Amino acid sequence: MIGPEKDGPFFRSRWVDPPAGVEQLDPAVLPEGFRAGGVHCGLKGDGGTDLGLIVCDAGEPTSSILLTRNAAAAAPIRVCRDRLDQGSICAAVVNSGNANASTGEQGMADALAMRQAAAEAIGAEAEQVAVAETGVIGVPMDMESVLGGIDGLAERLSPEGAVEFSEAIMTTDQWPKQCTLRSEGVTISAQAKGAGMIEPGFATMLCFIQTDGLVEDAHAALRQAVDASFERITVDGQMSTNDTVLLQSSGASGLPLPKGLLDAVLLQLALEVVADGEGATRVGRIEVTGAADGHEAELVARRIANSPLVKTALLGRDPNWGRIAQAAGAALAGQDIGELGPEAIEAEELAGEAIEAELSLKLERGEGRAHVYFSDLTHEYIVINAEYTT
Repeated sequence: MIGPEKDGPFFRSRWVDPPAGVEQLDPAVLPEGFRAGGVHCGLKGDGGTDLGLIVCDAGEPTSSILLTRNAAAAAPIRVCRDRLDQGSICAAVVNSGNANASTGEQGMADALAMRQAAAEAIGAEAEQVAVAETGVIGVPMDMESVLGGIDGLAERLSPEGAVEFSEAIMTTDQWPKQCTLRSEGVTISAQAKGAGMIEPGFATMLCFIQTDGLVEDAHAALRQAVDASFERITVDGQMSTNDTVLLQSSGASGLPLPKGLLDAVLLQLALEVVADGEGATRVGRIEVTGAADGHEAELVARRIANSPLVKTALLGRDPNWGRIAQAAGAALAGQDIGELGPEAIEAEELAGEAIEAELSLKLERGEGRAHVYFSDLTHEYIVINAEYTT
């Protein structure tokens, strides 16, 4: 699953079960009622696209937004958390290259100015415009470039601008994570980014979802889909300051969003993030069963998934069950679960050539179960992060 094939299927992981009859469309084209675009405004020194804007032209859009729980949340997160009409978001302005995190009062003022400029450019109320930022932490924003970029970007938005928008939100990503799909007369599109600083709570990334389908309870639908996808992944056990997931509905189709479609889209995107984990070559799935309860099962699964020893075993295709046993025991330190031998652990698929590998741990403490998707740990991860400036 590492790296998408050109013109290949979007749903390509064996762990995703999409609804029947889903049609794959041009990922550049958005559902009815949406426009988007992206430009280079100067935040990325390599000339890459670094400013994006996505707009829902529906008179009464429906939306929901989920934000990082990191206690050191960045300025855009605080703007969206405290000063946004979260149920009727009509637009999102996003930049990459600068996270606007740990930038103090000036950072907050810059995030608000960015939102205000986008709102004025599209004729919207500021409280209906979300702002999201990603990139280096602790560096002041180049607001002259950003504000100038917003003015020009608003004039070039189009229903075919999703690819440019996808490129605008990328940082260390190797490929855009995007799709446009149709099912039962409803269209859904999504764009995501994420490769490093990834750990649920929730996963370190940005994700924007648009649909012309009717969503009865947007917050409940998004929360359910995120719980089963972005809350279930890890690359390096690090929680970001900038995580944002935004769902918007124009309702233009007049039809309900098909059951299971949002869940499948977000799970595939979450697995794309893991597959594109910095330096990653393989994706693993660890499932813990027989734990005292679900919380304990998740605690153990995360400890295993984030273990450097287990992650390097995944890289080397080494079915070393002892590493899984020690990680599980460390997660439950202070308790007595007896010895975990090979009869309780299945890791043989680590030795195979498949890009996606299964591991399982069977405890005998109750009915609790949980799973986590994770990536292997390579030398390339060290190189990328040793040279990455806050």
